[in-house]
Amino acid sequence: MKSTPQVVTGGSARALSSSSPSEMETSTKTAHDFLSFVNASPTPFHAVESAKKRLLAAGFKEIKERYDWTSTCKPGGKYWLTRNGSTILAFAIGMKWKPGNPIAMIGAHTDSPTLRIKPISKSQSEGYMQVGVETYGGGLWHSWFDRDLSVAGRAMVKTDDGKFVQKLVKIDRPILRIPNLAIHLDRQDPFTFSKETQLLPIAGLVAEELKRQGIDAESKDEARDVEDSQMRFMPLKGLTERHHLYLVSLIASHAGVKPEEVIDFEMILYDTQKACIGGLHDELMFGQRFDNLGMSFCSTMGLIKSVGSPSALKEESSIRLISLFDDEEVGSMTAQGAFSNLLPAIVRRLSVLPSANNDDSEMFSTAYEQTVATSFLISADMAHAVNPNFAGKYEAHHRPEMNKGTVIKVNAQARYTTNAPGLALIQEVARRRSVPLQLFVVSNDSPCGSTIGPMLAAAMGTRTLDLGNPQLAMHSIRETAGTHDVEHAINLFESFFEHFSELEAKIMVD
Repeated sequence: MKSTPQVVTGGSARALSSSSPSEMETSTKTAHDFLSFVNASPTPFHAVESAKKRLLAAGFKEIKERYDWTSTCKPGGKYWLTRNGSTILAFAIGMKWKPGNPIAMIGAHTDSPTLRIKPISKSQSEGYMQVGVETYGGGLWHSWFDRDLSVAGRAMVKTDDGKFVQKLVKIDRPILRIPNLAIHLDRQDPFTFSKETQLLPIAGLVAEELKRQGIDAESKDEARDVEDSQMRFMPLKGLTERHHLYLVSLIASHAGVKPEEVIDFEMILYDTQKACIGGLHDELMFGQRFDNLGMSFCSTMGLIKSVGSPSALKEESSIRLISLFDDEEVGSMTAQGAFSNLLPAIVRRLSVLPSANNDDSEMFSTAYEQTVATSFLISADMAHAVNPNFAGKYEAHHRPEMNKGTVIKVNAQARYTTNAPGLALIQEVARRRSVPLQLFVVSNDSPCGSTIGPMLAAAMGTRTLDLGNPQLAMHSIRETAGTHDVEHAINLFESFFEHFSELEAKIMVD
């Protein structure tokens, strides 16, 4: 028998799928905005750029880790910073902020499982030009076969004044494909393949490349021009020795520079089919990278909406913060990952920021310890919706449905960080905006994934809760999520930022 997900909000909460036409229209509009975010963000670098544009439009100002913030960050101010160009952190300071006060935080991640071009990718076989790739994260790699793939990422470019700058690249047409083997030639069941030798994209035909070079007089000298423009001594082989010449030229063209100006690059593959609205009643979304651009988008918009009013921070005594990390799908143990010093270091710097009247010089000695003890972190990562074709894989009483609200994730082995005090807080936050919630626990017979929540909770000692919107086919190249859950999560996060300062003092657990 199909089990209804347990809803933990009050009886007044309603899913948007049963709301008024005007609410449904708003929800659908928000979903389209999210899909625009996804389609513009094939890589973490692009996701950070997409978030930056929204933050800048909302009045947030850029700051940098390398500079002193004492004279820059003031109560009432809104700021953002990046690390590695693939992680972004933004915050707004309440007008009544004092050193040691709490910080309301939401953490998410910008990366998704993908295929990354190898440092030496040039390959050819049986008359085909091929591109060597490396798996990133735990993808459902069979879903990458027979898709219209392209390339995106960042190129490091040397400017005329000798500086090295980052240029984002997104080639908007299909140039690669991983072909399946016809069923007539191999009827294996289940389908298995070598990720090293059989997950290799084809980029074209060797004969066509030779014909191109023969027709284009300049192309015969392209590789030589690239190498001659560099220093005579090359510590590494040149780009056109390591990668197909025309691929390098395409990357340079989309970076807006000449091929010889590209020093190196980080490129991944992505599906050129755009994310879109689907379902008989436009209630579904189909696309790539919902895990975890879904929560990255919702946390960004939740923060922006919470400070939309000119008086939003007037009575606020806390700081409202989001941190969108890179490299979650590969363990987070990088300088830009959640396991790094980024969030603890930023919280330490924020904890000692002076108040508006600057009369708190005696409060700095234990400000950091006070801040982490009173702060709260929502670890926001997409959750599993029940799959009707595999319902037996789910715990009988914890089967979340799409468009029924954000999912609170619980695990007795601490793979998620949710506990009773956190449940008390998030239920009250949701009740105040009539946002429905659901609960998820994995079956005892199933493994359980994890999030950035446990590592940040352990590193900082801050109260933490795990949640996310429900989706199907997590880590597939085409995932499915609910149209109306985008609005659910944004409303939940906005309410969290608006009400945390009041509610934090009412949770009497030390």
